Amino acid sequence: MFEELTAILPMLQQSEFGKVIYDTKNDGTHEHPKHWPYIVYGNAVEELIKATYSFVDEHIEMDLTNYEDILKDAGIQYSARSLSDIDVSNHNGNTVMAMIVGILRADRFVDGTLLEFCNNGCIEKWLLRLKQIDEESEVNESC
Repeated sequence: MFEELTAILPMLQQSEFGKVIYDTKNDGTHEHPKHWPYIVYGNAVEELIKATYSFVDEHIEMDLTNYEDILKDAGIQYSARSLSDIDVSNHNGNTVMAMIVGILRADRFVDGTLLEFCNNGCIEKWLLRLKQIDEESEVNESC
């Protein structure tokens, strides 16, 4: 079910997640105002973003647009600190996907949130959990 997302794992493990771009060309004067720093994500992270939103659109039954409610029902507080400390080994795919969607949404309001979660290993850990869920599902179907 999560193959489109978990297929990105090798790319994520072998590439740069992104970088912060600082304006070093302008001096901050009226004629040459400095631009705010911004994030440029690597190809693997861009693919993850695209695949996640595609998954949300294709799996309406998971109701991932209500990711905050899904996290709340799972007893997870929607904050960067609490999400980074979660042991996902006992959470289902819906909850893990809600965590990913929550981070992508947070990144729209706080630049660098997604980059932080890539750098600290959370995104990889969550994708590995989704891969495990798919593998367990295949084993259960073959029995």
